[in-house]
Amino acid sequence: MSTPVPTSFPRSGALLAAAGASLDVRPSTGSTNADLLAVAVDSTPFSAVVTLDQTAGRGRLDRAWTAPAGQTLAASVLVRADLAERERGWLPLIAGAAVRDAVVAVLTGTAGPDRASRPTADTADAADRVTVKWPNDVLVDGRKVSGILCQVATDGSVVVGAGVNLTIPAELLPTPTATSLRVAGAAGSAEALADAVLAHTWAALREAVVALATGGAVAQAARDHVRAVCGTVGRPVRVELPDGDVLDGDALGVDDDGRITIRDRDGRTRGVAVGDVTHLRHA
Repeated sequence: MSTPVPTSFPRSGALLAAAGASLDVRPSTGSTNADLLAVAVDSTPFSAVVTLDQTAGRGRLDRAWTAPAGQTLAASVLVRADLAERERGWLPLIAGAAVRDAVVAVLTGTAGPDRASRPTADTADAADRVTVKWPNDVLVDGRKVSGILCQVATDGSVVVGAGVNLTIPAELLPTPTATSLRVAGAAGSAEALADAVLAHTWAALREAVVALATGGAVAQAARDHVRAVCGTVGRPVRVELPDGDVLDGDALGVDDDGRITIRDRDGRTRGVAVGDVTHLRHA
């Protein structure tokens, strides 16, 4: 059962309801991913669980995700779609791109159903500032504002979880490499920012999932958008691999399997499916 949608989430609540999905807003919870995984079998596609106070969140590689209560959005969305295995591998990437697009829209005041229909100079500037670090961290001015964690439910559906720093002031950010929407220049309360981010992310994620399921040119367009907003491409990087090896090289692109293509210092090229990427400074 979902709780009544509070007035702080008017747009996103109406958006999900119109699409036949539910929005479960929790005053506080340990993990929105865990909450949605527990009810995934009985939930409609694209249902969401959200909170501004997540106390036991986890990120990629089982890292803890902590934030002051009321200043960070934690949101999880259920994806249940007829996707080939290759397309399922793109879910974390399109989720990162969806959050990235939401951040751009929030920073330019164009998030939500009344967003601007054409780019403005400010939009172009924000688009340059906000990128995805492969596979799915969202950066503003090179600092992390959001992370994504995808987990598979017992019925094979996928829970896509995102944490977004909303109003955390600079002095309270967890690491020197983190940022928040407030630090990046966004105005408004945490509730208003959360609503705008959730509405825009949810709509963009749903559109991209439908595109992947449809296949053909629309699926290719979704993949190409990920490539276009991936700030890792074209940079020197260090990749820590699951087996403990470290790969230094240049990120050349994202292949059709969603892997980041790296040319190492010996000129050899390989695709990396899983790894922890660090952007290095250009020499």
